[in-house]
Amino acid sequence: MKTTVQSLKGTRDFYPEDMAVRSWLYNTLADISQSFGYQEWDAPFLEKIELYAAKSGEELVKEQSFVFEDRGGDLITLRPELTPSLARLVAARQRELAFPLRWWSFGPFWRYERPQKGRTREFFQWNIDMIGPNNPESDAELAAVAATFLKRVGFQPGQVQILANNRRLMDSALADLGVTADMRPSVFRLIDRRDKLSPPEWEAFAAEIGLTAEQLGGLKRTLDDPDLWQRSEEFRRFFDALEKLGVREWVRYDSRIIRGLDYYTGTVFEAKEMARGGRSILGGGRYDNLVQAVGGEPVSAVGFAMGDVMIGVLLQEYGLIKVNTGTPAPVLVTVFDESSLLDSYALAAELRRAGVAAAVYPEAAKLPKQLKYADRMAFRAVLIAGPDEQAAGTVQVKDLANRTQEAVQLKELPAYLRKILA
Repeated sequence: MKTTVQSLKGTRDFYPEDMAVRSWLYNTLADISQSFGYQEWDAPFLEKIELYAAKSGEELVKEQSFVFEDRGGDLITLRPELTPSLARLVAARQRELAFPLRWWSFGPFWRYERPQKGRTREFFQWNIDMIGPNNPESDAELAAVAATFLKRVGFQPGQVQILANNRRLMDSALADLGVTADMRPSVFRLIDRRDKLSPPEWEAFAAEIGLTAEQLGGLKRTLDDPDLWQRSEEFRRFFDALEKLGVREWVRYDSRIIRGLDYYTGTVFEAKEMARGGRSILGGGRYDNLVQAVGGEPVSAVGFAMGDVMIGVLLQEYGLIKVNTGTPAPVLVTVFDESSLLDSYALAAELRRAGVAAAVYPEAAKLPKQLKYADRMAFRAVLIAGPDEQAAGTVQVKDLANRTQEAVQLKELPAYLRKILA
């Protein structure tokens, strides 16, 4: 028996029904992004590894990137994220661009992950960023974009929340604990892993990076203080703006949110599932140094990213995917016999010219077989024209949704179909 070649581990096949969901997600993201004034853009799928080496953290570069040497000797990677590419594009034309920039993208990415439910090695990701302004109101706008998406697809605030923190606030709190500036990136990674490690493992990691027992105790008290955010005027403005944007109920302060990537500088946030496993849906924040790090002039930026895998899992589990996975053409023109095949093609062409999408069953077959196909592919209407109908200048229209059938004059057919399809 011949062995079927399998797809690569961690990748996905998109059958038409899967592609329908992906297209629906893309269209939803496009509509929301554009409603806030964001322009679509993209970057190469291949980048030099040096673009990420000093900006995204060692874990992403050394453990998660697909890296290879090209024929010229350069180290190349399939892009694991998009923000460094965004910074590179902005730096390349910084003096020509009209700031503030509002840009969004949806495309494929690759990370060498351990494949599991909600995580693959190849995935699609929504990226949306504002470049230019340096104020908490811009941070709030990006959080509002995220909240608008969550609301649009049908989540409730009790099911999903956007959890926010501020790195400058935490930086100040760490300084008060006597944590030196050179240690703070490591402490940020410690905070980021609080929910990912057991308490003994977390405390062992704290000792490993050099925190004293007194500093660790102070850090725990800081992280457990629900009112810490009110010490920051920047963060208070952030939440005031969310109130005005009408999404305050979707966002709350959480000290554990710190984001693992090294380039974040201010507000950071993640959308997480509240009702079940606390799974992360999207994340991002303010990054004010990245454009300069890739050779541009200093410019502020804020943005977030959302992969399609986990959001797809959650939408499926919550019953929120309402997508037509059948045929995109709602009308099927049947074929009475071999001699009428071209007549069926002509009828379908006439309907398309009149603005009605139609497909033809591509060969002569028994009518029950064609009707069974129409049911399986979720056609709304089936057209049947035998010798009697052709002689009378009519077509039998079978409405599969209402289970009715009616003879319709050919000249009235487009208007009749538009009516039932509406």
